[in-house]
Amino acid sequence: MVGYAAIFLCLGLIAGGLQWAGIATVATQSSWTLLASGMVLLMIHMAVGRIGRVS
Repeated sequence: MVGYAAIFLCLGLIAGGLQWAGIATVATQSSWTLLASGMVLLMIHMAVGRIGRVS
């Protein structure tokens, strides 16, 4: 998810440089949303900390 966030952030920066405000806004907001979601999922994964079964 963090990889997708980086791609959207680069897209937003390029669109902002080309003065495409609508695309830049959507891409930047999407990148922040994906980054926040990835961090929340990482924290949940670390908090649960399941250990797999050993047969």
